[in-house]
Amino acid sequence: MIPLAQFGVLSALATALTSVLSAVLLLVLTRQLWSLRWSLTRDQHSSLPLPRGSMGWPLVGETFHWLFQGSNFHISRRERHGNVFKTHLLGKPIVRVTGAENIRKILLGEHSLVCTQWPQSTRIILGPNTLVNSIGELHKKKRKLLARVFSRGALESYLPLLQDVIRSEIAKWCSEPGPVEVYGAARFLTFRITVRVLLGLRLEEDRMVYLAKTFEQLMNNLFSLPVDVPFSGLHKGIKAREILHAHMEKIIEEKMERQQTDEYQDVFDYMLSSAKEQGHNLSIQELKETAVELIFAAHSTTASASTSLVLQLLRHPAVVEKARSELEAEGLCRDPYSNRAPPGIATETEEDAGDAMETTCLLKGRGEQSRPYIPYLTLEKLSRLRYMDCVIKEVLRFLPPVSGGYRTALQTFELDGYQIPKGWSVMYSIRDTHETAAVFQSPELFDPDRFGPEREETRSARFNYVPFGGGVRSCVGKELAQVILKTLGTELIGTCQWTLATKNFPKMQTVPIVHPVNGLHVHFHRTHPH
Repeated sequence: MIPLAQFGVLSALATALTSVLSAVLLLVLTRQLWSLRWSLTRDQHSSLPLPRGSMGWPLVGETFHWLFQGSNFHISRRERHGNVFKTHLLGKPIVRVTGAENIRKILLGEHSLVCTQWPQSTRIILGPNTLVNSIGELHKKKRKLLARVFSRGALESYLPLLQDVIRSEIAKWCSEPGPVEVYGAARFLTFRITVRVLLGLRLEEDRMVYLAKTFEQLMNNLFSLPVDVPFSGLHKGIKAREILHAHMEKIIEEKMERQQTDEYQDVFDYMLSSAKEQGHNLSIQELKETAVELIFAAHSTTASASTSLVLQLLRHPAVVEKARSELEAEGLCRDPYSNRAPPGIATETEEDAGDAMETTCLLKGRGEQSRPYIPYLTLEKLSRLRYMDCVIKEVLRFLPPVSGGYRTALQTFELDGYQIPKGWSVMYSIRDTHETAAVFQSPELFDPDRFGPEREETRSARFNYVPFGGGVRSCVGKELAQVILKTLGTELIGTCQWTLATKNFPKMQTVPIVHPVNGLHVHFHRTHPH
């Protein structure tokens, strides 16, 4: 006969075990019902199956796995399910896509198979007159308007001032007694380039710093709940936008009064001229929203690529030496106060020499030893730097600033033998495509020569290399981004030395923009003349 006390313990254990088993069965059942719920959303008119993959747990899907695992989340599922797989993230069913042919179908299917997808908070903060918020004919019209802003003539006109801004920031990095946090410094550099060079705003340093912090507040709240109440993310983002608009309004009004068409200095000049040619009158509000969108488009991605460039130059000194040799061969790496050019290189004009001398003097401390300098660049000079071009391309392949893009399916279509149901989100992966493309030899290695004339590994496969996207939604400012990166690389390699300030290289985070997890801390110094 079982004692009463023991019977009570056994009864409690049985009850607890029954409760646990019931909870487990309930979880299994709810997960199966959740999976069934999404299976039933497949397009019944299509005979194709849904992509393989898991929809995770009810409501949360696989969001927590994604947050904790980072890039390993997508890698593990791609290895398990293939280049097209389904998952459920942030409350939405998503099909993750890798591979050149699949990406080609998505990027070229804009407005027919898919449409761009931005959170509501992003659309509200940036404004209704932006490229982000336009589709169809309106989108084509706005891209045509911005084409003049990034034309070859416009880029040529931006370049001298752009180079001056880069020189000035590098001089600050070199004068710092301690290490520079490169990602933060690069964000400020790209903000200064956009505001000073593209928008033509001439601001005192403290005002520039204030606007940079204001813009960071806008960026930090672009992806927030679409609820405009005091202290909400959306409210803070809108407030930051209004401050930026206020600083641009005066210069826009002045330019609209002058309506100059024979002299171009900044984005507003080119846009007003282009609009006039198309018979379209731009409002001040349209120009303000476009200006903020340009900062948004150029700021984080170019800062990310600039940081990745410095990181790879730190990791690969042989690449630096080869790039420096190219600069010397092209007569672009010189000692100041010297009018002698390397053998076979014509000397620059007196006017160019004077400009370069003036900039050198600005960058020198009083009584400081002379330093090598880079003369003013032109697009033609940059185009001769073939190896530097390979370095920039490889940086963008190895660490693309944006890991991918989101689209919404406008109709059910096929990818890799699976159906992509209408209304589902599609996330195409730039990073995974670069890492797995068969055209790249040893894609895990940083190798600029893969883009050289002897190999040209992307020659026969256009969509294996898509750091700027493709189709009608490709990055409208990609040529400017490459000019900035090549100019930065040229100035750094030609005039500086650098060392890592930490024991180990930082890990890179890929969401939402590629950047070092705890920053990239570097000591910069001026190169001594040979």
